[in-house]
Amino acid sequence: MSGRTVLAGRDRAGPIRHGRPSGTVPDEPRRKPSGRPIAVTRTRAKSRRLIEEGAAEVVVSDEEDVAGRVLELTGGAGAAYVFDAVAGPGVTELARAVAPGGTLLLWGVQSGRPTPYPGFDLGMPALNMRTYTVLEITRDPQRLRRAVAYVASGLRTGAFRPVVDRLFPLEEVARAHRHMESGTQIGKIVLTVDH
Repeated sequence: MSGRTVLAGRDRAGPIRHGRPSGTVPDEPRRKPSGRPIAVTRTRAKSRRLIEEGAAEVVVSDEEDVAGRVLELTGGAGAAYVFDAVAGPGVTELARAVAPGGTLLLWGVQSGRPTPYPGFDLGMPALNMRTYTVLEITRDPQRLRRAVAYVASGLRTGAFRPVVDRLFPLEEVARAHRHMESGTQIGKIVLTVDH
């Protein structure tokens, strides 16, 4: 991915997110493969933290045209990779931000709505679109071994770092759930258990 722009995510509650959160999308923008990560969030409140976590730029979907801003940030080229955990009708807007020959990867369906193939509405651009599920890896022993080795290496070297928003004791699971529903988290919400 060297030198390419990567657009991470949309918010399940709004048109476009990072960060998916579901935490952050992917959990950490500073991935081992190089690229220029652009994060998308609904509100400006998360912008500073997303920059601290490695985003080169942050687009605020409640205030900006996401595709237009991505095209501006990339000199009109678009993002080589766009990751989306929301799916639904908003993929057409995200597809406008994909570079010719780039990939729109859907890894979630948080919208719960039908997802169109955006190529038809956009005049059939050179767009690669695919879905992803972790089962692609966990059901294939060879791919699982490679994935475990890759992640373990990233954790060992510090290239990967889990982003934790907050810790809650298991007894406060309801409070943790309310925090999750607030949409203010960046990273994972973790429940702890005393031994």
